[in-house]
Amino acid sequence: MVSVYSRFFGTYYDGQVADPRKVSFVIDMVEPEDTDHRDEMRYRARISYFVEIIDMELDHEIAHWDMADIYAKPSRKGELRLAVQGMLPGARLVISDPDMARAVRSRLPLLALHKRKHRTRQTSIVGLVTLAMGSLVAAYIFGIPLLADRIVTLVPPEAEIEFGETIVGQLDHAFAEQGGLTLCDPDPQSVANLAISRFARTALEGVDTPFQANIQVVANSIPNAFALPGGNAYYFSGLLKETQTADEFAGVMAHEIGHVIHRHGMQQLISNAGTGLLVGFVLGDITGLSLAGGVGAALINNSFSRDAEREADEFSFQVAAKMNFDPTGLANLLDRIGEDDDFSKAFAFLSTHPLNLERREALRAIQINTSSQTPAFSSTEWEAIRTMCAPEETQQDRKVKLKQAE
Repeated sequence: MVSVYSRFFGTYYDGQVADPRKVSFVIDMVEPEDTDHRDEMRYRARISYFVEIIDMELDHEIAHWDMADIYAKPSRKGELRLAVQGMLPGARLVISDPDMARAVRSRLPLLALHKRKHRTRQTSIVGLVTLAMGSLVAAYIFGIPLLADRIVTLVPPEAEIEFGETIVGQLDHAFAEQGGLTLCDPDPQSVANLAISRFARTALEGVDTPFQANIQVVANSIPNAFALPGGNAYYFSGLLKETQTADEFAGVMAHEIGHVIHRHGMQQLISNAGTGLLVGFVLGDITGLSLAGGVGAALINNSFSRDAEREADEFSFQVAAKMNFDPTGLANLLDRIGEDDDFSKAFAFLSTHPLNLERREALRAIQINTSSQTPAFSSTEWEAIRTMCAPEETQQDRKVKLKQAE
């Protein structure tokens, strides 16, 4: 064997203590004598490199590094910092002299190979991270909305009810300029409220759902009706003003209860809020979610999917059949307010419950036998509901007339 030696100087850290040690080191290149130099590939493959590090003060070897395990660490300009696999992470050999650092690099050709491998590995890592982030974004934008109907089954009903209650306060604040969510009639024993409660209970009889529908008529000028996750449903006075019959009112509320039992509101929130909302449920943080302030408004301002509207319509028809009132009340209200294009564009109920062609045809295709039907509410009940958002003086007059009628 023929050995070629070169001596260099540097500072050594053993990775255990912070004290630097002045060292000299040699790069030992060992080449086998029996290798045919004409076969360059075989010749290079059999060359071995070693770095023998000698403590200058003690004058004995303190480390022996195999070049196959040595790699360069990031360092200042002109400096070379070497580390080795298989030793303590803090072990370093530092060559501060720029000329000597260049000479060491020229004696250790595998450093360049390690550097290329490191860059390739970094590029691969960056590529994988980019791909993972892209997949996460794609899942957030496309996957979660598509799977919302399945994801919602993982949300406990108790959590959905609590989340719905949280949204109530936020919406009351958001709609403050239009009247908030102030009850038109806060007396739960009034004729109107008793009739509405009876309707909700009857609508849910025989339905497999953990939720109870709590229907409330509120004094708000926005013409809208909506259901929140967990069972709270609201009929705005702005929409009640446009409602002409008891069956129209019943059809809309049955439709909203359909959204409740199918958990469409929760699905919409999952689609809008994505992974942040799911993490909140997993961690048990419902009311403290930082995104909670916007999800309520997002729920009201975004229309449900066609499937959701169709399911809610079908439930409304089922309730009408059970209670024997005209199921076309919902269709009549939607169709009537949709005749005026300018009005329908600004009409909140049509914005959140779009009357597309498919849905319109389904509503018009309902076959009914009007001879055996009765209104969803008695004339006394409907009069109480219709006027429950009137000014206080008018309400008092109506109450007197209702008592006289009884």
